[in-house]
Amino acid sequence: MSTTTKDGEQPRVMTEMSFLDRWLPVWILAAMAVGLLLGRFVPGLNTALEAVKIGSVSLPIAIGLLVMMYPVLAKVRYDETGRIGADRRLLVTSLVLNWLVGPALMFGLAWIFLADLPEYRTGLIIVGLARCIAMVLIWNDLACGDREAAAVLVAINSVFQVIAFGALGWFYLQALPSWLGLPTTSAEFSIGAIVLSVLIFLGIPLVAGFLTRILGERAKGRTWYEERFLPKVGPWALYGLLFTIVLLFALQGDAILSAPGDVARIALPLLVYFVVMFLVSFLLGRAIGLNYAKSTTVAFTASGNNFELAIAVAIGTFGVTSGQALAGVVGPLIEVPVLVALVYVALAMGRRLFPGDATVPIR
Repeated sequence: MSTTTKDGEQPRVMTEMSFLDRWLPVWILAAMAVGLLLGRFVPGLNTALEAVKIGSVSLPIAIGLLVMMYPVLAKVRYDETGRIGADRRLLVTSLVLNWLVGPALMFGLAWIFLADLPEYRTGLIIVGLARCIAMVLIWNDLACGDREAAAVLVAINSVFQVIAFGALGWFYLQALPSWLGLPTTSAEFSIGAIVLSVLIFLGIPLVAGFLTRILGERAKGRTWYEERFLPKVGPWALYGLLFTIVLLFALQGDAILSAPGDVARIALPLLVYFVVMFLVSFLLGRAIGLNYAKSTTVAFTASGNNFELAIAVAIGTFGVTSGQALAGVVGPLIEVPVLVALVYVALAMGRRLFPGDATVPIR
């Protein structure tokens, strides 16, 4: 007799973790250190990495992101995404957290912690406006969240990003500060840059993952696809993640090491943001009756940020050497280790907060 949730979902059983998964925090810290050393001691590396770009993102980093996202999106059972669209609690909760709570929280933290540093403050607010459409899929998968829900929510965030980013930028940088008697910042946002970011960093791997799933199952069947094919491509998500981390730290090694005090000032509100957003979202999911898998997905989609877009906007508007750009760069450098830690928090809290829930991973 099989156990199912009230939504008809099967239990999620955690297989024995691979060597790479088991020591992931160590690999991430090592990737950060390697990146910093490369950026600091390899002459001309930054110039080489920035020589070719996709949009405003270095081509090697773009490749790393695409390699990272493809295996996760290839795992999604696209024929099951219809149940996500029917779950209004999930959709409404995610939209409220992402487009009302998240930007407002980052605005408040930016003014609390960086009131005397307007460039960093503005960069932090821009980070808060750019909702995650990439790495969140990795964190959600590691924590055994609902893959289908993650794919749907990321797609919805992408649409809202194109529609709402410019308006929210005007509101949080000009309108709201003016109403509160605070200094305002003028910034212009390129809709084209936003659309390009969405098309590249979500559109390409999403189409590739969808076609792989459809064609693979049609040719060999679901059992072969999930038991033979996915285990072979799955590790490439983490390879892509580690590769991307090395390059990010290499590109910004000098800025990070030459201004550690400024980086620490920017890092503190980011740390508070990621932890608060995750815990509030996770507990809210439980409070409104979502299961573990969906609560985890809501929490990670609400916590992560689209650093590719934030960095592109900051550089395009204020310049590559601006404080706003540095704040955008520090975003993923803090987000990566913190959200990896929150993966383990989610797994540890799952059984305690969701007793009897079949979607809690079984070790």
